[in-house]
Amino acid sequence: MHHPGPPRFMAAGESVELAPRDPDPEATYSWRIKSAPVASRVSLGTENVIDFTPDEAGSYTVELDAPDGLHELTIRVFPGEMSPVAGAGGVSGMSGFSGMSGVSGVSGVSGMSGLSGVSGSGSGTLGASREGQGGGRPRIQLHARFEDDAVVVEAHVKPNPNASTDPDDIGVEFLLDDRDDVSEGDVQKGDRELRIPYKNLRGRVRVHAVAIDDSYSVPDAISIEPDDAEGSEGFATDGGSDFRTDGGPVSGANGTSSRSGRSPRTDGGPDERSESGAGREATRTDGGVVADDGAESGATAEREVRGDLKSVRLNDPPEWAKSVTLYEIYVRGYASDDDEAENTFEALTKRLDYLADLGVDCLWLTPVLQNDHAPHGYNIVDFFSIAEDLGDDEAYKEFVAAAHDRGMKVLFDLVLNHSARDHPYFQDAYKNPKSEYYDWYEWQDSGEPGTYFDWEYIANWNFDNLRVRKHLLEAVDKWAEYVDGFRCDMAWAVPKSFWQEMRERVKETDPEFLLLDETIPYIADFHDGMFDMHFDTTLYFTLRQVGNGNQPADAILDAIEQRTEVGFPDHAAFMLYQENHDETRFVVECGEPAARASAGALFTLPGVPMLYGGQEIGQLGRRDPLAWDQANETIQNHYERLIDARGSTPALQYEGDFARVDYESDSDAVTCFVRGDEGDRHLVALNFGDDPATFETGPEVDTTDLVSGESVLRDGELTVEDVAVLPITG
Repeated sequence: MHHPGPPRFMAAGESVELAPRDPDPEATYSWRIKSAPVASRVSLGTENVIDFTPDEAGSYTVELDAPDGLHELTIRVFPGEMSPVAGAGGVSGMSGFSGMSGVSGVSGVSGMSGLSGVSGSGSGTLGASREGQGGGRPRIQLHARFEDDAVVVEAHVKPNPNASTDPDDIGVEFLLDDRDDVSEGDVQKGDRELRIPYKNLRGRVRVHAVAIDDSYSVPDAISIEPDDAEGSEGFATDGGSDFRTDGGPVSGANGTSSRSGRSPRTDGGPDERSESGAGREATRTDGGVVADDGAESGATAEREVRGDLKSVRLNDPPEWAKSVTLYEIYVRGYASDDDEAENTFEALTKRLDYLADLGVDCLWLTPVLQNDHAPHGYNIVDFFSIAEDLGDDEAYKEFVAAAHDRGMKVLFDLVLNHSARDHPYFQDAYKNPKSEYYDWYEWQDSGEPGTYFDWEYIANWNFDNLRVRKHLLEAVDKWAEYVDGFRCDMAWAVPKSFWQEMRERVKETDPEFLLLDETIPYIADFHDGMFDMHFDTTLYFTLRQVGNGNQPADAILDAIEQRTEVGFPDHAAFMLYQENHDETRFVVECGEPAARASAGALFTLPGVPMLYGGQEIGQLGRRDPLAWDQANETIQNHYERLIDARGSTPALQYEGDFARVDYESDSDAVTCFVRGDEGDRHLVALNFGDDPATFETGPEVDTTDLVSGESVLRDGELTVEDVAVLPITG
């Protein structure tokens, strides 16, 4: 189905890209505005993929004319002053950022301006708070309960941590998914609840909502659907054939959508006209004439519910991903010491027992596709073939199967922003406007390809071209069958609409498929129907600053709290890391004592810890062959103990609460915090200094450290060398 996807929430003056899904490059698509606030004069382009920039607050209905019929999309637009604010709090350490995707030597991130991936609502990178505006974005979670006569969707809201707003004063706005066979007349909306009588359920119903303060939250979504494998026996209708499970609307005999347009909403600040009916907003058609759109009656045939229903929260990470220890393998260097099968899947397979014994649960391999022979592999020349120096399709499948046999998941490094300039399509298109592939790429006025940071060996795809989208979606379909998730390279540079389509595409086949985004700095709205887990870039840069002595250790606590301050919902997951293939090794930049403390932070703070291959043995080179015969046993033992401590202590894991604690120390390189809830609370102390440091804390603790197994009492004082985890006893 070509429907452009879920309803959108945004602010006036922002832009959002709209594109047909599952595109047919040979087809013609056209867009029009079916209804809009009376004062709006916005118009749409004539291309297949368009940018929509509303000029007034209110509700818009955009219509897509596609080969499979007409599709309506609701776009809720808030006043421009409610737009989440761009900010850069907590990332002061980014001045030393060395680059992404295998490219080193980038001195900053100024080249990230104008990114297509961050347009639309919440385009502010960090959504920082602003004075007099309620303190920042609120948060929302949707849950469902099943009553005797209806399913009720509940909105649980929280104000921004910096806000003084009473939670009872936070508003909620619900939107139904235009793709489902449900109308406004089928539901009853309250302040915090949306009720759907069972008699009005004709199939899957998806509900989307935002919390509203002086700004609005990242949206959340929930699906009400039959709890059976086929998905079509949970409802009985008078005709027996209205129910669809493929995400599409019920269609009439002519193939067009049976959904009529909804009446626009009135609670977003648009003008109203009393002559158009009490309580109803005036709208205009695409010709600019004010029209009185009648409200839907909502009349439906009586229906019986058969079988069980279930609710599915659509933006939660997979359960398995919450508890893993993630491990990145730089494929051309990890097993260079294997004389028989150097750096092939065969050689990597021989390392799996070591990784399983270490406690690794999930592997991220740097790109494994055919490339331009740069060792990092991010410059791809064939998106459908395994690199010959690593093996072939069958060898890759065997590697993944061997990892699965050891209880490990595998992530595929998905590179979609660009191709290598050695790609045959680019070679045909370069300086050849008549090439059939010329419009597959972005071009500068100089005739050179579009790119970021003046990267010389890649060229950005043109996502306005439906052939590009189809080509890349076919690659997604192929590799999703092989693995358990995608690590999405340069996610900030790919349009939001593409990621949203990709998410629904892979989750339809495997709801437990993990989507991890590399977005630097992180963006809260990338949890709006796109990704499950995010690089915690703020924590990464903060660890570097603390490790270098440029910030006190308490800055780490600020970095964790910034997640909710910038608007990430409570259900967002974060990957914690201190180095990767793009960055100087932490131990080289900050020294071994700070590296041990930073490792302690990764395994005790809320999130999913990630090790970059060789980090656990004290490897010094960023992309050098791993020096297995020179492993630093002190560091290696430290990581083994940390992995064991996290695995055996529920308070340190994903669901464990995080809180500050009163403490005193003789060093600002020390910080303390608490993990866990009542009955299972642990105090964590970290010391980034070169020498042991003493500390005092309010809670009474068991002085035996769960990491080292030794007492932290020295001369009657609590003392931490790098990390200590102490059970709270009183």
